[in-house]
Amino acid sequence: MALLQLENISKSFFGVEVLHGINLTLEKNTIVGLIGENGSGKSTTMNILGGVHQPDSGRMLIEGVPYAPASPRDALASGVSFIHQELNLFPNLSIEENLFIRGFPHLHWMLPVIDRKRIRARTKQLLDLVDLQVLPGTLVSRLSQGERQLVEIAKALSTDARIIIFDEPTTSLTRREIDRLFAIIDRLKTQQIGIIYISHILRDVLALADNISVLRDGSVVGAGHKSEYNIDRMISLMVGRSIKQLFPKRNAGSAGEPLLKVEGLTQPGVIRDVNFNIAKGEIMGLAGLMGAGRSETARIIFGLDPHKSGTIEVAGQKLENANPHAAMRAGIAFLTEDRRAEGLLMNAPIYDSEALPNLDTHSHPRTGWIDNSALASEAEKYSKRVQLNTTSIGSVLARNLSGGNQQKVVLAKWLMRNPRLFILDEPTRGVDIGAKAEIYRIINALVDEGCAVLMISSEMEELIGMCDRIAVMSNGEITGSFSRADFNQERILEAAMRPSRQEGGA
Repeated sequence: MALLQLENISKSFFGVEVLHGINLTLEKNTIVGLIGENGSGKSTTMNILGGVHQPDSGRMLIEGVPYAPASPRDALASGVSFIHQELNLFPNLSIEENLFIRGFPHLHWMLPVIDRKRIRARTKQLLDLVDLQVLPGTLVSRLSQGERQLVEIAKALSTDARIIIFDEPTTSLTRREIDRLFAIIDRLKTQQIGIIYISHILRDVLALADNISVLRDGSVVGAGHKSEYNIDRMISLMVGRSIKQLFPKRNAGSAGEPLLKVEGLTQPGVIRDVNFNIAKGEIMGLAGLMGAGRSETARIIFGLDPHKSGTIEVAGQKLENANPHAAMRAGIAFLTEDRRAEGLLMNAPIYDSEALPNLDTHSHPRTGWIDNSALASEAEKYSKRVQLNTTSIGSVLARNLSGGNQQKVVLAKWLMRNPRLFILDEPTRGVDIGAKAEIYRIINALVDEGCAVLMISSEMEELIGMCDRIAVMSNGEITGSFSRADFNQERILEAAMRPSRQEGGA
């Protein structure tokens, strides 16, 4: 008997059917990878499973018993637990307080005194289950993102969950934290727990899941054992085209004078003697393992972090006393890897995020008054250019956009400054396949217009598909450089793992 069955689930909003007879089966001790573009129906399906919405037709069964939660509380009581992309933890509370926030045990039923000893003992048991060796009284604010993820899993286990849904759990994790999370998930499935794993990172889904279900336009378009799938088939089912059509055709990059020239860039303990050039109309990729120094290099170039020695030149002009304002005046744009914390005003309308870095270019030189009409017109223009999926940039909050549309807002705000050098740090992180293809087309159009691009990515396929050259970093140093004709995943990975000179390497 299946642990969970969804049979012909349909759902409409305002007369528009968004789910068309969804069928999904989850066995005990099994991981189902659920994939699909934003808007494919994943969230609606999971919200029905979690009691947020009720289906218009169809039924759900847990171990053969009809299951129809009227609320998230009902779902939780039935053993269905969610690990959301945005973790549901209070950073100002301790781990043990977060785990028992739904109800604290008392010393005596007549006395409203919390039984701290019991809470601490149970919390220790739960933390042991997820291999998190920290004290139960530790504040969540002191934990890394990976450790917080494990606390969220412990919280799910505290409710005796039979079914756990992971929604984009690796977006903010390092590779080491991801490997640790996957080991925990593998262990969970041996404990009679069924797991639904949702992610845009298809290679992770393929590595972790036992079975795969693919949604497109509110329907299941593929379901089966992972042996029936590869990345190309997964993409083809999700978006109706193959991976070969994902990356736009690249014209050969310029071999002219460098637009960006970095020489001897050094910050002790961070990067050492970094040298590279990027020409006008060229995309140079920066590859490397987590902690190799890629993002740190980008932040130093943009003036966010200091450097002790070395020079940065843009179009032949040295950036003296580098800071973000100087970098922006020189024509540099920087798309940060953490768009939510550093790239957007999440609780403000889209327009505010787009306007913020462009106030100086739309203000009177003497009075400082902002030309709001011209600024609004430009924001509308560039929102259309990046094909932002909303027409209400003045009212829709950035937090209410999909990951792909949030990234488009960040692109639009920088495009308004007409940059000549674009630094892109993980430009498609947390973005679905369809939005990735759109972002790639925007990047390609930028370089065709003469912009230079420095692209940092943890996805090797992305670098190979988009770049003219790839430089590789390890332990803060450049350890390899490859032209397009020489791209080879194994050789690039070998360079990423090569010891740096300060480690005694060649």
